[in-house]
Amino acid sequence: MSCNYAEGLSQYDNKGVLGLAEIFDAPELVEEKCEQLVKMILASKHTVVHTGAGISTSAGIPDFRGPNGVWTLEEKGEKPTVNISFDDANPTRTHMALKTLVATGHVQYIVSQNIDGLHLRSGLAREHLSELHGNMFVEVCPKCRRQYVRNSPAPTVGKKLTGNICPATGTGRACRGGKLIDNILDWEHDLPENDLQLAFMHSAMADLNICLGTTLQIVPSGDLPLKNLKHGGLLVICNLQPTKHDKKADLKISTYVDTVLEKVAKRLGVEIPEYRPEEDPTKFGSYTAQWTINGQMVKSLEKRYDSTIKEKTKLKKRCSTISTQQEREELQRNNKKLKQENHSSEESETLSNTCG
Repeated sequence: MSCNYAEGLSQYDNKGVLGLAEIFDAPELVEEKCEQLVKMILASKHTVVHTGAGISTSAGIPDFRGPNGVWTLEEKGEKPTVNISFDDANPTRTHMALKTLVATGHVQYIVSQNIDGLHLRSGLAREHLSELHGNMFVEVCPKCRRQYVRNSPAPTVGKKLTGNICPATGTGRACRGGKLIDNILDWEHDLPENDLQLAFMHSAMADLNICLGTTLQIVPSGDLPLKNLKHGGLLVICNLQPTKHDKKADLKISTYVDTVLEKVAKRLGVEIPEYRPEEDPTKFGSYTAQWTINGQMVKSLEKRYDSTIKEKTKLKKRCSTISTQQEREELQRNNKKLKQENHSSEESETLSNTCG
């Protein structure tokens, strides 16, 4: 449960702005904006989606800063009335849509702040996902750094010992009995290096960053969607509450994220599948599936990142030069026009004086 997870974290007072009122766009405006978003997706060669707690509320998992969020109610001494267990929650329409949009090539990568494991359980492959704050259904061996999928939520949060021993399965050297810990971050923990590095590179390379169900208040996660802006990329925010970066967004959609993803998928001709337990790695049995990021994935993306950013920088410089040249030519035309007007005015004045 979200409440149990939140209660397991250490005391931290600076939880951001809580309980802001939700805003809903008119239905016809939502249609227009979804049409615009589809055009952006089709024009983008590299689209990255950033997900927050708002994409899991329709699964029965409360968010944190919404009007009925865990931390919003905590300030009033209350708890959410709806708070399903992580075991019982299933991936939402948004989770399943994102998995399919990745499979069809419309989305290249997903960066998530969520710890509920619903991206994993949707069947989304690890190579397309960075989990910046951890996953309730994953244990980590600090010794060999392997990550294992559990068939139930970890009994601890905050990188504590779970009482289990590393089975050292898969390829590579045996671990020899490393003690497993949960991989849920507490406030003081650094973000996982490989997840963060991949998230940063994909975000900076993106032609389009789309934020779903997050107020973007937690850093560095909340600032990653801005990393493409200096390279000419676009930013879209879909959230009911105002967010930290609304003014920087090229498009802001204020409605339920499930609604947005359904409309977008329909316009793209993509069918959203139902959740299938047989494709959910948490149903395979504990430790039979690994959730480790391959170091080769990071190295491979580094090469692509370097070449892509170099190319985008050159293109921006070229466009800037063209723009500067156009501005210079426009200035020259305006100066020439002004001189002609001044000359005509002087001739008229001379003629008037002569006639007088």
